[in-house]
Amino acid sequence: MSLKPEPISPIPEQTARVARIAFPKGNTFMQMRDELGVLWEDEDFADLFPRRGQPALAPWRLALVTVMQFAENLPDRQAADAVRARIDWKYALGLELTDPGFDFSVLSEFRGRLLEGRAEQLLVEKMLERFAERGWVKPRGRQRTDSTHVLTSVRLLNRIELVGETLRAALNALAIAAPEWLRERAPEDWFSRYGRPVYDNLPKGVSARKEYAETVGKDGRLLLSWIGAEGSPGFSWLRQIPAVKSLEKIWENQYRLEDGELLWREAKELPRAGERLDSPYDPDARYGNKRSKTWSGYKLHLTETCDEDLPCIVTRVGTTPAHLSDVSQTQEVHEDLRRRGLLPKEHVADAGFVDADLLVKSALEHGIDL
Repeated sequence: MSLKPEPISPIPEQTARVARIAFPKGNTFMQMRDELGVLWEDEDFADLFPRRGQPALAPWRLALVTVMQFAENLPDRQAADAVRARIDWKYALGLELTDPGFDFSVLSEFRGRLLEGRAEQLLVEKMLERFAERGWVKPRGRQRTDSTHVLTSVRLLNRIELVGETLRAALNALAIAAPEWLRERAPEDWFSRYGRPVYDNLPKGVSARKEYAETVGKDGRLLLSWIGAEGSPGFSWLRQIPAVKSLEKIWENQYRLEDGELLWREAKELPRAGERLDSPYDPDARYGNKRSKTWSGYKLHLTETCDEDLPCIVTRVGTTPAHLSDVSQTQEVHEDLRRRGLLPKEHVADAGFVDADLLVKSALEHGIDL
């Protein structure tokens, strides 16, 4: 796909007329187009597309669809249907009533381009520029920051489920990457033990489950020894498979070696929450707690303006693993806001974001009253 930037045309006359009849008082997306015009231009995304190839859909429209689908919590398929069917969406996007829209897969491809090009902040930065032009973001005004939890989207696993599913995930990955290599080595009972989700066939009772965990541990250690063995020339690359990397890390977390024997760690022997993996399917997720809330996943840090008589506008979004403390992010928030010319004069945050050193640094380095 290549980008062929085109001038942005006004809203088609028939689209505008029908939309005004359907929404005589307007609605959110129509007001957004009327008040702000077009938030992005194709040239903003030029670095994300090659110069040659089939012309891509207008990226400024895909960016706007991305924002609108987030506002309404729509999956890609429903968002693509809204582009075809909803008059307020056609109005905001400047489309003819007869426009057939696009396949829903285009949206995930567009997001992929943003991530690959490290341009995921482009959408919000361009919006903030427009808001600043309108005077909605006050220079050296007042802002506040707080954090909240983001749950991992995969199933929470107890320790025994974790090791079983980790080995199962590694075997599934190896079965795709090197099927003959694995078939030559895997014992027959592995197919029944790891052929289905582990939580479907866990044994009953504490002692039986501990024995199962130790069996899984020995099987995983054996698999890792095959991959690292000198007798497997040409297969050392298998260790770079993400599922195999997770297997190594989780075995290090959950087991210990004593006199050459692999033993199941007691709970008190486990590494700290931030140092161990909670799932082979989301290796970046971590255990976190904030006040009385505990979860596995991530932590979202939001900063917004809070000046009197002005709208509250989000100026920064940051996501971290759940175990990282709020106070570790305050300086990063300030540096990011400084880079974009959005530093506040007064920054409000709860005690979790503040320590004595930050109170002094914020004032001396950025002129911020924290």
